[in-house]
Amino acid sequence: MDQVVGDGTVYASGKMLASVQGGVGTITFNQPEKRNAMSIDMWGGLVDILAAWEHDDAVRCVVLTGAGDKAFVSGADISQFEQNRSNAEAQQEYEKRTSSGRAKLTDYPKPVIARIQGFCLGGGLGIAMAADIRIAAEGAQFGIPAAKLGIAYGWDMVRRLVSLIGHANARMILFTGERFGAAEAARIGLVNQVVPDADLDATVEKLARTMAGNAPLSLQGMKHIFGQALRDPADRDIASVTAAVATCFDSADYTEGRTAFMEKRQPRFQGK
Repeated sequence: MDQVVGDGTVYASGKMLASVQGGVGTITFNQPEKRNAMSIDMWGGLVDILAAWEHDDAVRCVVLTGAGDKAFVSGADISQFEQNRSNAEAQQEYEKRTSSGRAKLTDYPKPVIARIQGFCLGGGLGIAMAADIRIAAEGAQFGIPAAKLGIAYGWDMVRRLVSLIGHANARMILFTGERFGAAEAARIGLVNQVVPDADLDATVEKLARTMAGNAPLSLQGMKHIFGQALRDPADRDIASVTAAVATCFDSADYTEGRTAFMEKRQPRFQGK
């Protein structure tokens, strides 16, 4: 963490911003002059933000967004490739330095929404795919240009892409390296919803506040179960799934949810 500015906190020398309001934590990729391309330092900042919020009851839902109106995240910062990803050995070191960020986001216990406008390419699309929900503006552009750069994406990203859109669509995206629009992204199931550019903020805010108002233990339990479902059968921890369900049924929030329903009022969940 670098410093607190206004209602937010600055990380990675200002290239990552974090703010919390109404139970929603917003993370902004803040390198608009490079269309929010991810540098190694930004990956470190992402880890720091997520770690700070993981056990903070004031944050019940996380929104990922890009600064400006040109991009969500346009991919990795290619200006660092010559120094940090020049060959296979350098790539392995790069993976070591950035994998913690990808793992932290993928395994994050709280629901994450990707607010997508402009370019969402390469590693930026990987970040969006690690979110639970993806809301895109009509003008958003997607793609994985690995084949045009002479590189290949690893197991985790390809597996997640296939799990979202199937083998046929994943092969088309990876083998052509071409960009495609938001309507096509919705058609193949890559994004949950496409809205007019002017409606993006209001749509994401409403969705995030709805999630933030729901029972935290329920959201965390269901997210954990989804994570287990995506694993190979041999790697699934069914005991932890059973425990997550039991935790919800034994919680004070379950009592509050039943009581609020009978009293016809909004529940006041405490995450306990």
